[in-house]
Amino acid sequence: MAAAAAALALALVVDARFGEPEALYRRVPHPVVLVGRLIAWLDERLHSPAAPAAAQRVAGAVLLTTVLAATIAAALVIQALATLLPGGWILEGLVMSALLAQRSLVIHVRAVADGLRQGLAEGRSAVARIVGRDPERLDAFAVARAALESLAENLSDAVVAPLFWGVLLGLPGMAAYKALNTADSMVGHRTPRHRHIGWASARLDDLANLAPARLTALLLVAVAPADRRRAALAACRRDAPRHRSPNAGWPEAALAGALGVRLAGPRSYGGVVVRDGWMGDGRTEVLPEDIDAGVRLAWRAWALAGGLAVTAALVIG
Repeated sequence: MAAAAAALALALVVDARFGEPEALYRRVPHPVVLVGRLIAWLDERLHSPAAPAAAQRVAGAVLLTTVLAATIAAALVIQALATLLPGGWILEGLVMSALLAQRSLVIHVRAVADGLRQGLAEGRSAVARIVGRDPERLDAFAVARAALESLAENLSDAVVAPLFWGVLLGLPGMAAYKALNTADSMVGHRTPRHRHIGWASARLDDLANLAPARLTALLLVAVAPADRRRAALAACRRDAPRHRSPNAGWPEAALAGALGVRLAGPRSYGGVVVRDGWMGDGRTEVLPEDIDAGVRLAWRAWALAGGLAVTAALVIG
């Protein structure tokens, strides 16, 4: 319906303009924060490190099912309320805006470029807020690469994927995706604690992002400078399958090709070096100016994604 498209359009505009207002979320918990609290509560009660791996995986499936059921139920209540209220699409759009994170993503990535212009220590401090790798092991070029990798991956996870599932399944689909992605970020990593209990969240998150990650890559190719589009597309075809993630390599390779740089490669997490393929065949000496260019591309991709999402919602409706 037209109301669904209007809600999506409002969500995009509100997120892009206001992001995550601190004054609001000091008084009212952010929806993702509420989901995170539920995940942490369930993790504490369901996790049993002495249990067999199979039992821990069952516990992880119970955790994920409970989180998704609670999230979808809440979204359905809000959606039903929106249908009853005059101008209810405004309520739905405002809730959807909290499930997008374009402005927040851009602010955090730009902070890395600003930090690097002040010095390496400032750049490391800024990048530590958005990536999990060891900042003290990063030189200035590696800090800038990490910022661009986060920009590419989160453009998919925090913008394109929520829009994708919102178009297909409305507010419940968007909310369920955000809950799943939050569960993956909290328990899906292969740490000793979460190796088994996080298995269900990690695998389902991989499946949920298969299409959005590749769509994000296509969006970045489409908005790349005309003389870089072939390089961006070639990087996707050549390098994305070599990434250790089944999904993150696609937007990272596209952004690397569009900017003429190399991303990913070997990285250190908690003192452990992770061997990964390079995305792109350009220079590894990434500069703050490259981050600026990446942010501009992200906004263009956001605009294209938003236009496609609203159009698709009109057609589907």
